[in-house]
Amino acid sequence: MRRTGEFVTLSVFVEHLGVLSPLEEHDREGILSLPVSEKRIPAGGYIAREGTASSTFSVLIDGLAYCQKLACFNARQIVSLAIPGDALDLPNLFLAAADHDIRALTDCETAVVHSELLRELAQRRPAVARAFMVKALVESSVSREWSLNIGRRDARTRIAHLLCEHMVRTRARGLTTGDIMYFPLTQEQLGDATGLTAVHVNRMLRSLEADNLIEKRKGSQIRIPCVDTLRMAGDFSARYLHLRASTEAQNQ
Repeated sequence: MRRTGEFVTLSVFVEHLGVLSPLEEHDREGILSLPVSEKRIPAGGYIAREGTASSTFSVLIDGLAYCQKLACFNARQIVSLAIPGDALDLPNLFLAAADHDIRALTDCETAVVHSELLRELAQRRPAVARAFMVKALVESSVSREWSLNIGRRDARTRIAHLLCEHMVRTRARGLTTGDIMYFPLTQEQLGDATGLTAVHVNRMLRSLEADNLIEKRKGSQIRIPCVDTLRMAGDFSARYLHLRASTEAQNQ
């Protein structure tokens, strides 16, 4: 978690981009030199809304967020989770309007930069443009895996897979150490991310606990005694995340 009063920069985003695609020092400095403003969003608040146009680009600096789509009668599908270092609205760089909502799962802090400045930088620096392209491709890879998870895996496997993904991603960013991770999704939200009812989610979590695959702790924390065992239960491989900088994460 970022310390109160610490200056907001795009450093966490630049570090993440450098994992996905090589960036020279002058490329990193080019991104870090862009003027940035800070925005705080309370838990449950909207960071972006479907159908709205935006001239800015946001990076999650602190907190957790999620992207959602709404069907008729406000039936919700959570389509991705965002952790610090993630670009929240990458399509804003090139598309006219957002095709989904972005909401704060916890209290969030974002770094906001004008999209035009990033587009101009990408035109001048091919490595930056390539990094943005790779980032978009990785997001597509994750989206395909989520589609597979919801469409073809059983309920228990879906939840185990999502827990594995969150553990591996947060470990790779240095947000989780050891075998305990912060996972503040409610059972309703977890159901919206896996296409299950809250009641079904509750049963599957109890099943995973009964088999000692997870251990729920206070403060929205979950302990995973053996990630390898949970990985097998969740039919999980980290290849689709393309975490090249972390050998440990790739092996989970």
